[in-house]
Amino acid sequence: MPKASYILDRPQKRTTSVVFASPHSGSDYGWSFLNTSVLDELAIRSSEDAFVDHLFGQAPKFGAPLLKAGAPRAFIDLNRSNDELDPALIHGVRRVAHNPRVASGLGVIPRVVAGGRAIYNGKMTLGDAQARINRYWHPYHDTLARLMRESLTSFGEAILLDCHSMPHEALETVSGGGGKRPQIVLGDRFGASANGEVVERVESIFASAGLRVVRNAPFAGAYVTQAYGRPSRNQHVVQIEIDRSLYMDEARVRPNADFESFACLMTSVVAELADIGRAAVPVAAE
Repeated sequence: MPKASYILDRPQKRTTSVVFASPHSGSDYGWSFLNTSVLDELAIRSSEDAFVDHLFGQAPKFGAPLLKAGAPRAFIDLNRSNDELDPALIHGVRRVAHNPRVASGLGVIPRVVAGGRAIYNGKMTLGDAQARINRYWHPYHDTLARLMRESLTSFGEAILLDCHSMPHEALETVSGGGGKRPQIVLGDRFGASANGEVVERVESIFASAGLRVVRNAPFAGAYVTQAYGRPSRNQHVVQIEIDRSLYMDEARVRPNADFESFACLMTSVVAELADIGRAAVPVAAE
């Protein structure tokens, strides 16, 4: 079993309302989990947002917390509701209204990894599923909710940047600037999870770094944007998806030759993203 539900890197002092989170970069698979899977270790990592936690790792240096998943996505998906249970995987779960994520095997406890490859040979009990959710899902989201409350209390606003990566092949049918594939996809649920000014600033920062950016296609945001994005309450969430081919060998799940230069670029991007949350006047200073 993964050792931790999450890892929280805090700055020495919070100076921004921005919170960075990486719910899919966990890589602690553990022997017992791998032993229950029909996949090898490389195949099971295909759904992982490998190295995203590293790309955003300098956030605390710029006054913002970084919340990282401890458990891998194939084990538990922290960007799903805790009631998105898959009856095809878990005994005792009743079929309810159609949920496309669950139907495709991508519920809170995934049944498949990328390419629709099954993780398990058989089902698990509802008790085992709930124990996994209690041990890993709830602590992560309790911590994320607390960080958002801290931002609201200290700055009068909270901006969550939910950080992900996407397979290069996911962008085959999407056009970015100049008819080329986008390299960054920002999701705000078509304006429902963040106000336009916040999203425009995030987009401008990535574009100024020389990256092609689109919004909401093919990824508009999932559970985290839906659950935490409340623009009318000064609580904004933007999902960030980065093309994996910019920094990693997807087939081998390893950094590629451009990794260090891209990580350096991302450090500058993260510094500017943190600055978005400095526009708010700290409540304690009023």
